[in-house]
Amino acid sequence: MKTRKPTTSAARGSSSSSPPSQTLPLFSNMPRKSSLFKHTLIATVFFILAIYAFFSTFFHTPLPPSDSDSDSSSSLLDLGGVSSQENSIPFPEKVKVFMYDLPHKFTYGIIQQHSLARGGSPVPDITTLNYPGHQHMHEWFLFSDLARPQSDRLGSPVAKVTDPEEADLFYVPAFSSLSLIVNAGRPPGSASAYSDEEMQEQLAEWLTGQEYWKRNNGWDHVIIAGDPNALYRVVDRIKSAVLLVSDFGRLRPDQGSLVKDVVIPYSHRISTYTGDFGVKDRTTLLFFMGNRYRKEGGKIRDLLFQILENEEDVVIKHGTQSRENRRAASRGMHTSKFCLNPAGDTPSACRLFDSIVSLCVPVIVSDSIELPFEDIIDYKKFSVFVETTTALKPGYLVSLLRKVPEQKIIEYQKAMKEVKRYYDYTHPNGTVNEIWRQVSQKLPLIKLMINRDKRLVKRELSEPNCSCLCSNQTGITNSLG
Repeated sequence: MKTRKPTTSAARGSSSSSPPSQTLPLFSNMPRKSSLFKHTLIATVFFILAIYAFFSTFFHTPLPPSDSDSDSSSSLLDLGGVSSQENSIPFPEKVKVFMYDLPHKFTYGIIQQHSLARGGSPVPDITTLNYPGHQHMHEWFLFSDLARPQSDRLGSPVAKVTDPEEADLFYVPAFSSLSLIVNAGRPPGSASAYSDEEMQEQLAEWLTGQEYWKRNNGWDHVIIAGDPNALYRVVDRIKSAVLLVSDFGRLRPDQGSLVKDVVIPYSHRISTYTGDFGVKDRTTLLFFMGNRYRKEGGKIRDLLFQILENEEDVVIKHGTQSRENRRAASRGMHTSKFCLNPAGDTPSACRLFDSIVSLCVPVIVSDSIELPFEDIIDYKKFSVFVETTTALKPGYLVSLLRKVPEQKIIEYQKAMKEVKRYYDYTHPNGTVNEIWRQVSQKLPLIKLMINRDKRLVKRELSEPNCSCLCSNQTGITNSLG
């Protein structure tokens, strides 16, 4: 018979909750399981940190500091051992432009010829001559801008350089538009011996012989030809350059395009209107003063005269360029609600820009017109466009304009005032700067064409190539309907 061992009270108390054989192993395994838990936790934390670092590095782009935080951000970066310059956002460099120092016969010499043809006397220093005012004097304003020291051009979109090796673009400042009118309007037998055609030939020969023209076939050159007939004789020899033109009316699609070239405004000859918005002092409904008889697309002018000259509240006058006629045109535009802008010999005419600075709402009747700076200016905000055949319907145009409420005209006037600096060549941030901005935007295309030229086999194309862009010819009947 087995003898039972006596139990203590402690033993009895423990046996009431769980057997000793089950309790001891539990406490003996705790150190091992606790260690495993710690290792798992640490591994998980490291894994999360690794994922965070990966996404922070490759998928997060820090925002640039605001102006108000720039000082404190700079200090923090310096304390951290990283220069603020390394973390700043770089500004794109200005396009560098070199202006050729042309022989004077292409610049001041033309001014002298213009003066001599009008009875002027020779002067010892032709660089003291003043450029005569006319609607194509944009060539003078661009020349004068680049003739200034760079320190005076700090607000310009392009930088002037004096070393051609540094240049991105080369500007050719020939006064080709002035050359056209040296003998214009001279009575028979009174014209000088000056020849615009000879000037064109000499300029093309001089330019195409230059080292920097030959280097890239002229793609990186900029030439102004504001008058539609400027450089017409040699345009095929210089068409690879960026042409600054008033329109494409006299250019073939393989000579000029919106892709390659820049449309620039005429220099307005009408004084800027400085009065208030409104129509109280604008008693005339529609105004036009200009040459009634034009060639080609400008023939519409005579037809519009026939339709409009007897309409009430409409002033439509024949007038050529003269000081007195400009004063009369200023008075007419400043006292009219709408100003008629039909095509001239080519789709564009200077009257559009006279209208804008006069706050006289332009009524544009020119189906193929191209307008300057359309990447930033919406002309429908301040102009009325009417398709040619529609405008020639008797009574249509005046009926359309009489329906325009006064408040709408004031909206047009406010929109014109916002943009009129773009048509002012004398404004410090006006037309000249905007032309250079437009030119600088051509640089990527210029580089593309230069590189293509280096690899392509030269060939004659019967159709326009990819460097040409034809404008939309479908148009709209009118912009009010």
